[in-house]
Amino acid sequence: MKSKFTFVAIVVFLACSCVFSQSGGKAEPNRIQFAAGKSSITLAGRLSNSQEMEYVFSAKKGQTVTVRMANPTLFDYRVFNPDVDFETEFESSAVSAFELPETGEYFLFVRKKMARKPRTARFSLVLSVK
Repeated sequence: MKSKFTFVAIVVFLACSCVFSQSGGKAEPNRIQFAAGKSSITLAGRLSNSQEMEYVFSAKKGQTVTVRMANPTLFDYRVFNPDVDFETEFESSAVSAFELPETGEYFLFVRKKMARKPRTARFSLVLSVK
């Protein structure tokens, strides 16, 4: 009887620890994988005011990254790599392009701007790495 109680207690503890550990940390960014032979991808999602969607992609030194945002009045974006001290400001341009300083992992954040209406909206952008 005692061993059955101990087993149940351990199972409950493990289940609770998994739930608590997930709520305390930040979610992993969405990995961008370009299709074979492709150098661009369309990303889309739905965000509410001040929410961000995070992505990560691999690129090489000297490649040019181009971001084309379908609705820059409601959304902005930035690209950065903390390992090589590279960071753009949040951009509200429909199109921006820049050359990457190093080979590595780069993060792309898309953020919904604060607005009374609409508070939630869909974004669509094209990321090209050439």
